[in-house]
Amino acid sequence: MTTVLGLFFIFFARMTDVSMGTFRILLLVRGMKLRAALIGFCEVSIYIIALSVVLGGGKLSPPEIVFYAGGFAAGNYLGSFLEEKLLSGYALVEVIAESSPLLSEKVDTLREAGYGTTVLSGKGKNGERMILKIVCERKKISDVLGKVKGLGFVYISDVKSVSGGFFSTNKGK
Repeated sequence: MTTVLGLFFIFFARMTDVSMGTFRILLLVRGMKLRAALIGFCEVSIYIIALSVVLGGGKLSPPEIVFYAGGFAAGNYLGSFLEEKLLSGYALVEVIAESSPLLSEKVDTLREAGYGTTVLSGKGKNGERMILKIVCERKKISDVLGKVKGLGFVYISDVKSVSGGFFSTNKGK
């Protein structure tokens, strides 16, 4: 018969591993593959220990736990890597920067590289700001970031779908 302490162990172990699973998924969605893999390692270690207590009285060896958890962590990393490389998709890169000749030069550079770039005016705490909106393929985010480095505040968001507008026909970049 299971002790009250054992029941609480099972309850808190599952509560912890499920919470870690939720957090791991959020990390994966944000592209934090390594952190997600590490969280997944801890998550599944707790899970397998709790499961072994429930089903087998805790008769797992430490190497079995480490290899099971390692496979789970590696699978998270690999799955995220594959999703990033194989699934097409778009991202919106937005840059909020001071209006300057350098900004105009960077906009020209982006457009010459084949990235549709929309420029909007805005007003920030310290005056006029320009907002660049660049929709690009997710795999080209690093190229876009390289071209806007040092301009100002940059953020990236996923784009569910696109239609119309300008998209680069230059697939080589």
